[in-house]
Amino acid sequence: MRKARNLPKSSEEKVAQKIGGHLTDFTLDLEAVGMYLSKQPYIIYNRAIEVLEATEYNKNNEYNDKWKEYQDDTF
Repeated sequence: MRKARNLPKSSEEKVAQKIGGHLTDFTLDLEAVGMYLSKQPYIIYNRAIEVLEATEYNKNNEYNDKWKEYQDDTF
């Protein structure tokens, strides 16, 4: 993750922003995207699953960290 300074974006951050940009297009048929993705080599499917699992893990940790801070402040 980048600091507040103007550091160049990593290639991972650029890819994540591109994916996010594509997913904000609500006219995009995600089921069709999944169908076309399934026709790609199996390694691409595995890498896509790895990205989604990492997203879920990091989102859950972010939520848990906020919950822990709330509990520390409250109790």
